[in-house]
This record gives sequence, structure tokens and C-alpha cells, in this order.
Amino acid sequence: MTKQFPEGKYMATVKIGPKGQIVIPKEVRDMFGIREGEALLLLADKGQGIAIQPFEYTERFFKEVYSLKEEEKDK
Repeated sequence: MTKQFPEGKYMATVKIGPKGQIVIPKEVRDMFGIREGEALLLLADKGQGIAIQPFEYTERFFKEVYSLKEEEKDK
């Protein structure tokens, strides 16, 4: 029996392998368009936990921040 989640939501338990690796479930890889060899960004905070996201999201964020910073310098 597969649990049905609202669209865009997913929850699963994953196990850490002997080399500290985890497997990201196929449903989640498909949801975010994550393909083999792509970079992911891992963020860790002792109080808030661990978050993993496609590096592309962060790359876009930093590019936008950098372009805004450049615009401020030009003023």
C-alpha cells in the first residue's frame, strides 16, 4: 500500500548506508528533477536539522543577490 500525499509533498524514512550515504526516493528525485551526477547542497544546523536541495536553486539565489549588490554599487 502506497501512502498518498498532497501534490508536491512526500515523506519517507531512509537509512544511512555503511559509507554514510542515503538514497533519495525516486518520487522525490522526480518531483525536483534531480538526475544522476547533479550537485545538491546540504545545509545543517544543530538546532533545526538537515536540509538538502538542488544546488541550482542556491546558485540562482546567489546570482540574484550578486546582481542586486552590483546594482547598488552602480548607484
